[in-house]
Amino acid sequence: MASGTIRRQKGLIMTLSTDNKKRLRGIGHRLKPVVTVAGKGLTDNVLNEIDRALTDHELIKIKLAVGPRELKAEAIRRICEHLGAENIQEIGHILLLYRKAAKPDPRLSNLLRNA
Repeated sequence: MASGTIRRQKGLIMTLSTDNKKRLRGIGHRLKPVVTVAGKGLTDNVLNEIDRALTDHELIKIKLAVGPRELKAEAIRRICEHLGAENIQEIGHILLLYRKAAKPDPRLSNLLRNA
């Protein structure tokens, strides 16, 4: 992984209240997956794309087609750990992720557009 391409936020622990998670799930219900993790798994390019999507949109859906539950759980753990994102919800192969943007763009942020 090229240093500096992915903004690592290790040690950042986001704890959202149950009410906040419920509100985010409501917004996420209308979203379509913006990134798909498939056959090649969680590559650097996929992590970079997830990072970009989180920076732009704050709340995104990801489709995980990586095989058994153990691989899916490991991919989710790696995504959240490497990108400082919080897993809001998992249903089947769909993951809802949240990471607060430093300067959210009102045209792109799913939170600002759906507030």
